[in-house]
Amino acid sequence: MKAGEPQIAERFDRGLFVGDPGQLDPFTIVGTERWIGLPHDPTQNGVTVMLQHNPDTPEHRLPVSWRLPPTAAPTIAEAFYPFTGGFTAGIDTGTRSLEFRTAAFGNTDLDETLAMALATGWALHELPRRHVPRTDAQTIQTAANLAGRLLDRGAVATCERHRDGRLLDATDIAIGVAHRDQADLVRAALSRTGNPNAARVVVNTANRLQGREFEVVIVVHPLSGRRDATSFHLEAGRLCVLTSRHRQACIVIAREGITDLLDSHPSTDPVHLSVPAKFPDGWEANQVVMAKLIADHRVAA
Repeated sequence: MKAGEPQIAERFDRGLFVGDPGQLDPFTIVGTERWIGLPHDPTQNGVTVMLQHNPDTPEHRLPVSWRLPPTAAPTIAEAFYPFTGGFTAGIDTGTRSLEFRTAAFGNTDLDETLAMALATGWALHELPRRHVPRTDAQTIQTAANLAGRLLDRGAVATCERHRDGRLLDATDIAIGVAHRDQADLVRAALSRTGNPNAARVVVNTANRLQGREFEVVIVVHPLSGRRDATSFHLEAGRLCVLTSRHRQACIVIAREGITDLLDSHPSTDPVHLSVPAKFPDGWEANQVVMAKLIADHRVAA
């Protein structure tokens, strides 16, 4: 549902609005404190505005995800939709799979991460613990190198649409980040991978990846290498978008220490009147995702 759609509400008697509670709210670098809590707050998303002005509107929840595979649906439901009864994948286990046409190029951490992702649908490529700027060169190049290696090895995807398998194209792969300067640096890093098709890999922020889907998604975790946990980087919707765009596998790149940051860094964001608390909570959602990745899908780089 787009924020502008309520403006045309007077043109019809009834309407069906489809929205996702995990979506990202509108964002601006301009200070918005003067509007917070007011009914005309311009940073509210379209679904919230519609429900506030029409409190008797019936809400229906979709119980099935046709994008996410069975390996991902339970984790995404637990982390980001804990109070809605969750949802299940619309396909059976084994319907989708990935395999390589070539053997690994040596026993590298990149190949280990790709093997984990292809086998289980998830992988955490964990870099050494270190406080770094969000434009950390090692993290950025690692994201690009994983995409390049995936293309080099010729990943073949089998699914309900292509039962005989289909060679993945660069446009089937996305790299998701939190900031636009990160996206610019990843695009530049793709040109250094040596793969001629790497430049066609989709690279963008969570805000611009909303609503899209890909076979494989590589995520630079918003909290990777940070000293603090701001509301922007903690937002549940941001991580939800990044980790739920894939049909086959999701690879998360992060520096060790995110769980410690979540446990020890207190929130400094102000509490505003007339603003309901957001659910799911970003702290808890991040903990659920990281606990799953560390326990079952971690590859130390």
